[in-house]
Amino acid sequence: MSALVCESLFEARSQIPRTAERKHILVVGGLAASLTNFRGSLIQAMLAAGHRVTAAAGDNDAQVAWTLRGWGAEFEHVELARAGMNPVADIAALGRLVSLMRRTAPDVFLGYTIKPVTYGLIASRIAGVRQRFAMITGLGYAFTDGDEFRRRLARFAAKAAYALALRYADKVIFQNPDDEAHFLELGLLRNKYQSARVNGSGVDLMHFRPAALQGGPVTFLMIARLLRDKGLYDYVDAARITKKVHPDVKFVLVGPFDPNPAAVKSDEVKAWVSEGIIEYRGAVQDVRPEIAACHVLVLPSYREGTPRTVLEAMAMGRAIITTDVPGCRQTVENGVNGLLVEARSSTALAKAMSVFAVRPDLISSAGSASRQRAALLFDSSAVSRDVMELLGLRAATA
Repeated sequence: MSALVCESLFEARSQIPRTAERKHILVVGGLAASLTNFRGSLIQAMLAAGHRVTAAAGDNDAQVAWTLRGWGAEFEHVELARAGMNPVADIAALGRLVSLMRRTAPDVFLGYTIKPVTYGLIASRIAGVRQRFAMITGLGYAFTDGDEFRRRLARFAAKAAYALALRYADKVIFQNPDDEAHFLELGLLRNKYQSARVNGSGVDLMHFRPAALQGGPVTFLMIARLLRDKGLYDYVDAARITKKVHPDVKFVLVGPFDPNPAAVKSDEVKAWVSEGIIEYRGAVQDVRPEIAACHVLVLPSYREGTPRTVLEAMAMGRAIITTDVPGCRQTVENGVNGLLVEARSSTALAKAMSVFAVRPDLISSAGSASRQRAALLFDSSAVSRDVMELLGLRAATA
């Protein structure tokens, strides 16, 4: 190894805090279920290393609380609206976060999604939490392309909130390079050294195992919150186009309704089902049976952090069709484990669907490549280790 490489490694390691002590980490998310579904691997890795973890969210979910306590973590409900811009309610939420932090006295704060990040960083500074971190898991409604007044107002408010709060973060962790570059371009970070990247939230490769492809007609599956910005209208329109040429192909939709301003209404979904375009399965606790029953996972989203449903389908050996946009494009090597298409184009999406409808033999090879890519880049154990290192936390010893 050259002297230059040795010197670089020494400098990099010298910047990592020495952290032999046990720490108390407060993890705050907007939705309780995300603590176990998206941060579960990280929380368990922290606990396995001997750290104390308190997890908090804006809704009081008894099942999540039970799961977290079973792992050895503590759960706190702190009222924090996920959507809306009510200054009175938001100031009250900030006060509740400050009270929570003063009562629990964490050593480390980690927030993800916009309100836990912005209000959490400000609250942790007020409460005197020594180490403060933000995880940007996607830019959401405010930063997705669109010029409606409500979106422009949300974008202005989000930029202002991030600009104020991120100055208090020791490190801002991104899930894709596009979001990181966008925040740097907007001047929301102190400098490039304040930011770092990890490969999304990762996926549990033991929980999401490869599933044999089933027979029958080619089945496309979309799993997402029912939002316009997830490309739901594009999925439905592309299904109409594809069914005219391949009438036996099936299109399945799974996911919950959402309070987001870009939400799709239930009457619209009922109309699509009545039309015979899609099958709607609602929100499900376990997506694995739905993924196992499909041939191709489709996510025509306009922007993501790193889409977890795509990673889960990849881990289960499914071909992917997704858009060439921030977050999504990192999951697919075009033409290998799936296809990348132009966003907001039902025509482009339908063409990609037709490729697999005409050549179902490609589904198996693309699915195998998906599993390999998931194992190489998105293993949740590796992602959790990376996050813990960025937070300066002692990891579990073998």
